[in-house]
Amino acid sequence: MAARLPALETFPPLRAWQRKALVEYLRLRTEDFTAVATPGAGKTTFALRIAAELLADGTVEAVTVVAPTEHLKNQWAASAARVGIQLDAGFRNADLHSSADFHGAVVTYAQVGMAPQVHRRRTMTRRTLVILDEIHHAGDSRSWGDGVKAAFESAVRRLMLTGTPFRSDDNPIPFVMYERGGDGLLRSRADSVYGYSDALRDGVVRPVLFLAYSGETRWRTNAGEELAARLGEPMTQDLIAQAWRTALDPAGDWMPQVLRAADARLTVLRNAGMADAGGLVIASDQQAARSYAKLIEQVTGEKAAVVLSDDVGASARIATFAASDQRWLVAVRMVSEGVDIPRLAVGVYATSASTPLYFAQAIGRFVRVRRPGETASVFLPSVPHLLGLASEMEAERDHVLGKPKDSDGFDDDLLERAQRDDQASGELEKRFAALSATAELDQVIFDGASFGTAAQAGTPEEEEYLGLPGLLTADQVAMLLSKRQAEQLAAQRRRAAPRAAEPAAETPAAATAPMSAAQRRVALRRQLNALVAARHHRTGQPHGKIHAELRRLCGGPPSAQATIEQLEERIATVQTL
Repeated sequence: MAARLPALETFPPLRAWQRKALVEYLRLRTEDFTAVATPGAGKTTFALRIAAELLADGTVEAVTVVAPTEHLKNQWAASAARVGIQLDAGFRNADLHSSADFHGAVVTYAQVGMAPQVHRRRTMTRRTLVILDEIHHAGDSRSWGDGVKAAFESAVRRLMLTGTPFRSDDNPIPFVMYERGGDGLLRSRADSVYGYSDALRDGVVRPVLFLAYSGETRWRTNAGEELAARLGEPMTQDLIAQAWRTALDPAGDWMPQVLRAADARLTVLRNAGMADAGGLVIASDQQAARSYAKLIEQVTGEKAAVVLSDDVGASARIATFAASDQRWLVAVRMVSEGVDIPRLAVGVYATSASTPLYFAQAIGRFVRVRRPGETASVFLPSVPHLLGLASEMEAERDHVLGKPKDSDGFDDDLLERAQRDDQASGELEKRFAALSATAELDQVIFDGASFGTAAQAGTPEEEEYLGLPGLLTADQVAMLLSKRQAEQLAAQRRRAAPRAAEPAAETPAAATAPMSAAQRRVALRRQLNALVAARHHRTGQPHGKIHAELRRLCGGPPSAQATIEQLEERIATVQTL
């Protein structure tokens, strides 16, 4: 007996962007349709509504969903079942065909790559809609891309979904349209785009606060030389990478201090109305993940759930955590993309992965909103590259073919090797040994702007930012951060006033010394933020859009990374707007 068709009238109401995209899809009626929507916006619901429409009107007889991981196969099948679409998540290549009880199957990209001919036969046997979830994975390897193309080129309809920036390599993505721009480069083209800034404005996702921690790091090179650097200070890419990894060393003080701050923030959110709020630590490798779990137990007195890889039992552990009120989860890979744990509200980015794709996937775990006013907080190392990605959360990126690649000096392959064989740390230890690291709150990034001045871990100044209310709108977040910064600066002026009143003869020479480059940058960032805030109040433009316009006019990176000269130019420019 064939599976019963889904009832459209019982389908859950669609969000505005979903309705608009559905109308566009039904208007175009093309074989291929690409929808880009920020994590948490509801791509799954949108795709299932299209599947229901096409099944109901007879355009297709079957549905195949291709997902990146085994866990997401089960998640897709469960979501589909709730709207009356039965998908076989246990389908194996050896099965050849699904049971008549199902409308179709859910498979992984790896599964298709291993036996594309099986899926080609299934697709040719029945008129099929193929939903390619996180389509950029089809470019992970030539065999996957070729397999997806061979398996599904005969499908009646193909729906491509992605929630993160497209790939940074030149591997073309099957069935995605590319258009040549004025610079001669090919860029991916989407039929529907719903970015993070759109979703934030509509209240579909949470505002994300990035709390960037710097600190002093020391390590020994393989030549026996001891080096020291302050995280976040200007230096070569190699030194940044080594200072970054030193900070992430579980044996140092940086990670325990940051985990303590993150847990304090989690407590604030729980006390403010998100009673089941959870935290996620994203680790570089399995050895570090186990060590971080031990640190969390020492800091909080509670055990953390640990998900080490995409293996048997991992999905069950994620599901158990998602349904519980356990405080912390530590993971290497399994919670990097698509996994739905809406109660995650605090993150610690404790990995050396630095690509825009991976960063966006990771931050996407924290933006899913359940009720108005929920916020998310992500703790990360004060590394210029990460600060830039945090400042550009609202940026929309296309996949560009043929663009020259800039080497950033960071070893993103470390994460991939860790996921494959868990032996990456051994090679790293041969190159240098971490000696010590301490943590200090450097700045808070929100809506493209940087707030706050340096605050030692465990001080009242740090607690002022960790204690921000947990239920706030985006405008309230910006207003409170500006207020906290103003109070912090006023307190610094009050402490400095008595010293300024002392007789000149008793004033140490250091007190009248010129500001360091770091101090000058902090002062200029504060001045720029104040001017941007003033323009926001005059015009109603979001802070992020004003900062973006200044970058367009003056050039250069986000303000968190900008040089003194670039900050001075933007200050002069905003005063003329």
